[in-house]
Amino acid sequence: MKIVLALVVFTLLLAGAGLAFIYHGSYDIAASSPDSGLIHWVLETTQHNAVHRAAHEFEETAKVPALDDPALIRTGLVHYHEMCVTCHGAPGVKISEIGQGLNPYPPELAAEAAHEGAAELFWVTKHGIKMTGMPAFGATHNDEEIWAIVAFIKKMGSLSPPQYEAMVQEAGLGVAAAVPAEHHHEHAPGTPPHVD
Repeated sequence: MKIVLALVVFTLLLAGAGLAFIYHGSYDIAASSPDSGLIHWVLETTQHNAVHRAAHEFEETAKVPALDDPALIRTGLVHYHEMCVTCHGAPGVKISEIGQGLNPYPPELAAEAAHEGAAELFWVTKHGIKMTGMPAFGATHNDEEIWAIVAFIKKMGSLSPPQYEAMVQEAGLGVAAAVPAEHHHEHAPGTPPHVD
């Protein structure tokens, strides 16, 4: 009985401490202050495992189109150029100043596409990720359009900057203007850039 009482008291104290932390407002929510240590590990690990699990469940029933279909890739390029390049960059196109201000820092998909599974890319593009700045494009795009974006992202990893530029111009999207070097801050991957 004493053990049960001790567990109840401990649980109540823990809940009280949690509520005090929430209502005190001492947690730094500024996007300019990256999380570190235990909080960084908890958030990153939770996000990674949640996406992996959801994508795995989705993959079991997904009808994946031919991701090497040139027409699908071209459609994906149009959507990527309009919505994604600002935050994720592209071959020869740096992440914009908007993307550089996000925390967590958005991945440069041209470099990371080869390491991401198609199902995970689809799930994240469709559903977004809370508290990261990644929107849920499923609210405005159907599955076919989202698969097209995935097809382009997978293709983008093998494109050189001139090839990407040529695809953009061929699709009638204008010029894939790169962010000038003086506006791009070097940073460690996965962390927000240094703000001058």
